[in-house]
Amino acid sequence: MEVVYERRGQGSPLVLLHGIGHRWQAWEPVLDLLAASHDVIAVDLPGFGASPLLPDREYTMPAAIETAAEMFAWLGLDRPHVAGNSLGGVLAIELASRGLVRSATALAPAGFWTPRDRAWALGLLTALRVGGRVPAPLRSAVVNRRLLRLVAASMLFGRPSRLTAETMLADLACFATCPGFDLVARAGRRYVYASPPPTVPVTVAWGSRDRILWPRQARRAAALLPDAHHVLLRGCGHIPMADDPERITELITATCARAAALDEGTAA
Repeated sequence: MEVVYERRGQGSPLVLLHGIGHRWQAWEPVLDLLAASHDVIAVDLPGFGASPLLPDREYTMPAAIETAAEMFAWLGLDRPHVAGNSLGGVLAIELASRGLVRSATALAPAGFWTPRDRAWALGLLTALRVGGRVPAPLRSAVVNRRLLRLVAASMLFGRPSRLTAETMLADLACFATCPGFDLVARAGRRYVYASPPPTVPVTVAWGSRDRILWPRQARRAAALLPDAHHVLLRGCGHIPMADDPERITELITATCARAAALDEGTAA
């Protein structure tokens, strides 16, 4: 298996899963904060970031779960904690549903949508991908104009002023070129979350300013995952790690701590 990743810190393993079109750097605002208490592994999922497509592998949810399990084994991990955003968020929940992880923190997870919400999300993300393919000089000219950058970034971030031009340009380049995007988007048109509720600790958090997966989808997540801890992230957008790193770190570490407490209780 060839997967690019960034690993920092010590402690119980924690794997971070990004959203469609993104890369491990999406987690940079919280990496060092989480690494203070965990062995943190932020991965480029196959077909995204710098990780190549996996040959002869479908990009459906069952295949993604199988790939994640293989990736854990390749990294020498046994039931790590996971946290994910968007695509990575629902993958974290699916892994928790199958008992493959100790805990899951899902930030704006996909899959809890209506057909209309799904069409909106995939359509807007595809439009952003097309926008990332405009000639580099024009792309740079737009991004380096602060007002235009803020308007564009507000579709993904609740606090777009925190996003630098350099990060946005790199994210757009990743979004425009990643070979896994179309495969995952195609499979996503047929996907809704329908797995049994996990029995491990799960936190589901949604930004109040999410414009990709609207916060109303949190109600469906709460109905399907009644034992999970559900949180509204006020002022945050679709990628809340950049909007409020301290709050996201707190949620993830608290979810991991609940799992650790359960493990200790079982051992006793």
